[in-house]
Amino acid sequence: MEEDQTTFSVNSGNVSGNDVQNEYTGLDKKTVWELQQARAASSKYRNIKNAMNDGYIDINVVLPNMGYHYLNPGLLDNTFDPTKPEILVYNKRADGSMELVAVEYAVPIPLSPELAPAGFSGSADVWTRNTAFDLWLLHAWVWHFNPAGVFTPMNMNVVVN
Repeated sequence: MEEDQTTFSVNSGNVSGNDVQNEYTGLDKKTVWELQQARAASSKYRNIKNAMNDGYIDINVVLPNMGYHYLNPGLLDNTFDPTKPEILVYNKRADGSMELVAVEYAVPIPLSPELAPAGFSGSADVWTRNTAFDLWLLHAWVWHFNPAGVFTPMNMNVVVN
């Protein structure tokens, strides 16, 4: 059965605060709907204090073209739920405040040792096997446009300050 593929757009804030169009070209409708659910569910975490109040902790991982990573250890399991990202990714604005730029999903490798976990519908998402952290990882740039694609781990538009 062939997937229904089309182009969808979702407004997304970028680091400078301007709205950009994040085009989900070629993604099936269900994947786009799941990305919209991820964005809606993470909206409250645009205020980093809400994230910390809900159990997200700074894991001191700051990566160029990604940002500052906050993990909720209570969500680490082998279940994928687009509305419950295990990791939130922030970037620091010029004024020092933090801006939510992406959500990230994490599954411990021992819980899925051979195959990448199930994720978003369709085949566009690509999990990364990170042996340093013993996790399968999947980024979704639902808050900051990524010209390389919504599921690409690195985002050249994110300059870590």
